[in-house]
Amino acid sequence: MSPSASAPTAAATQQPSRMAGWLKGQKALVTGASSGIGRAVALALGQAGADVVVNYLSGDDQADAVADEICKNGVKAYRHQADVSKEDDVEKMFARMCETFGTIDILVANAGLQQDSALHAMTLAQWNKVIDVNLTGQFLCARAAVKEFLRRGVVKETSCAAGKIICMSSVHQVIPWAGHVNYASSKGGINMMMRSIAQEVAPKKIRVNAIAPGAIRTNINRVAWETKEAYGKLMTLIPYDRIGEPEEIGKVATWLASDESDYVVGATLFVDGGMTLYPGFASGG
Repeated sequence: MSPSASAPTAAATQQPSRMAGWLKGQKALVTGASSGIGRAVALALGQAGADVVVNYLSGDDQADAVADEICKNGVKAYRHQADVSKEDDVEKMFARMCETFGTIDILVANAGLQQDSALHAMTLAQWNKVIDVNLTGQFLCARAAVKEFLRRGVVKETSCAAGKIICMSSVHQVIPWAGHVNYASSKGGINMMMRSIAQEVAPKKIRVNAIAPGAIRTNINRVAWETKEAYGKLMTLIPYDRIGEPEEIGKVATWLASDESDYVVGATLFVDGGMTLYPGFASGG
C-alpha cells in the first residue's frame, strides 16, 4: 500500500470529543462547505455543538449529506446555495440565517477556487474569477457578519466575544507559486484583509483570525498525492513527512471559534507540516 493510499493517522481521525460542547448554542456559517476542507470544518463545528449553515455553489446532494451528518450531533443544520462573490447572494444568505437561527456567532470564510495558468497566458477573466471568489467573497461575508456582531454585541452566556471570523487562507499567502499568480495573490490579499479587519473590530470584542493550510488530502489536489510517485515528490516539501487531513483543519477551526482561543486576534495559524519552513534550505542555502 502506497503512502498516499494509507489510512489517515489516528490524530486525524479521532473524534474531537474533548471539544464537545465548546460551541454549544452558537450559530455558524461555513462557506464552500459541501466538500473538502469546508465539509470537515462544518462537521467539526457541529460536533462541538454549533448549529451550522452549509453554504455551497453546486451539488445539492453533497450539501444535503453534510447537513444531515451535522444534525446527527443533535444540532441544527441546513444547506444554502449562494455565490459568495455576488453581493446580493451573500446578503440573502445572511438574512435567511438570522431569520432561521436568530443570529450568527461564527463565520468560516472558506469558499475558494483555482484557475491556473502561466502568467503570459492568463486571461483577465481567470484573474477576476479567482480574486472575486477567494478575496472579494471573504470581504462580503466578513462585512455581513460584522454588521450582525455589532448589532447584537456580546452575549456572555454564549461566548466571550461578540463574534468570530475565520478566514481560510493558504501557505501561498507567503510562498510564491509560479503558474498560480491569481491564487497566490488572492491568498496574500486575505492575509492583509484579515489583519486589517481584526485591527478595526477587535475593540468591539470581535475576533478575526485565519488558517493557512498546506497540502491537505482533498479532491482539488488529488493529482499531488494519489500516486506513490506524486506523494513522494510532495513529501520533499513537507518536513513532517505526511499529508494533512481535512479533519485536522476542522479541529483548528473549532479551537479558533471557541473561547479557548479568546486572546488570539489577527493571527494566521499555519497548518502545513512545516511547509513554510522552506525545507529545501535544510541542508544549506
